[in-house]
Amino acid sequence: MHAIAIHGGAGTITRAAMTPALEAAYNAGLERAVREGHNVLAGGGSSIDAVTAAVLVLEDDSLFNAGRGAVFNAAGEHELDAAIMDGATLEAGCVTGLKQVKSPILVARAVMERTRHVMLAGEGAEAFAISQGFEVVSPEYFYTENRWQALVRMQERLTGNASVLLNDADKHGTVGAVALDDEGNLAAATSTGGHTHKMVGRVGDTPIIGAGTYADNDACAISCTGDGEHFIRLAVAHDVASRMRYLGESLQAATRQVVMEALPALSGSGGLIAIDRFGNIAMPFNTSGMYRAAIDATGTLTVAIYRD
Repeated sequence: MHAIAIHGGAGTITRAAMTPALEAAYNAGLERAVREGHNVLAGGGSSIDAVTAAVLVLEDDSLFNAGRGAVFNAAGEHELDAAIMDGATLEAGCVTGLKQVKSPILVARAVMERTRHVMLAGEGAEAFAISQGFEVVSPEYFYTENRWQALVRMQERLTGNASVLLNDADKHGTVGAVALDDEGNLAAATSTGGHTHKMVGRVGDTPIIGAGTYADNDACAISCTGDGEHFIRLAVAHDVASRMRYLGESLQAATRQVVMEALPALSGSGGLIAIDRFGNIAMPFNTSGMYRAAIDATGTLTVAIYRD
């Protein structure tokens, strides 16, 4: 039995703000990613390989805030974060502050598999990536005009121009994947460019194990998206797993309590994707939309954006 779910970020996502062509492009990107990961599982591959494959597709899709298409920080630069975790062994790898490596999720996985550490940051993470032969690109590779204009709008708003309207797509976004393979092993992977106009050096929940990313065969695999600072404060991913382990809650009950009750109590918004060892999938969010897709244990494909 195998299954997979992915996300491309949560926020205020409405049909009114979406053209038919853009909506179709998002749906196509989500379907490509989930099918890429599912193909790995269907071929007998591991959950780690599946989540890696799915996230790589999303990192290469300029519609999503990860890899190519990542947002700009306050200095007009990109700082990329990623994490991956193996539910069978609890091994994990994370990177933060990458500026010139094409595929952050591959570097995170290399930290897990080729070092004795869990997290590498900034120049050290980039030096490691280069030493391992990962592809280095110029800053222009990550540039997209819509992300640059989002930075411009944010700067104008912060300097007092109240007439400038912002939306969640201008501010943040994340991509992620969770999977269960035929051996019963779970895995999770997450990647992001962070927040538009974030302070240089800011680290969100994505690369923090237990906050934005977590996997444990005894409970579930989780990848989060939303207001990272709130996810860190609540240790959201680990809290869901803990509720399942210690309270005996189902995946649906545990994820709903954290996303729909605990997060809003701190004025936190966002969502997550999760899968348990039985192949159950949960994709709750407390915003108007979350880019998401899944192929469950029956082979049924779901691709969705809005709440309704």
